[in-house]
Amino acid sequence: MSIVKTASAHYQPLGKQGKGKVSTQSGALKNQPYGFNTRFEDEPGTNPEELLGSAHASCFAMALSFALADAGFEDGELSVEAHVTLEKDGDGFSVVKSELVLDAVVNGIEEDQFKEIAGGAKENCPISKVLNAEITLTHTLNK
Repeated sequence: MSIVKTASAHYQPLGKQGKGKVSTQSGALKNQPYGFNTRFEDEPGTNPEELLGSAHASCFAMALSFALADAGFEDGELSVEAHVTLEKDGDGFSVVKSELVLDAVVNGIEEDQFKEIAGGAKENCPISKVLNAEITLTHTLNK
């Protein structure tokens, strides 16, 4: 089974003066602005690292939710942030880390079992698999 989802980006003119727009097939993002100023200067709009972070956080949350349900846990809540680190790399930049920060409430689970299931979800979420960067997980299990 293959699932193909699409996103598109348009950027003009070239270089730091350029402005871009990014859209997704679903319409969740439609002509969302991005550019040098939104990536490096905190101007309104999005950037590739933020989009990557949203993909990683949502993928991990879903993978963990399914893994917990498969282990027999039905009642809970997961909140995930992904802190994506972009660092200078020679003449360019590289994404070097995605730190997943998880705040969870899962009724009836013990800390050791939760840690094991969460670690497996971190390793097996499809976005984690595609990233060639350090992926860490910090979690808080609230009871």
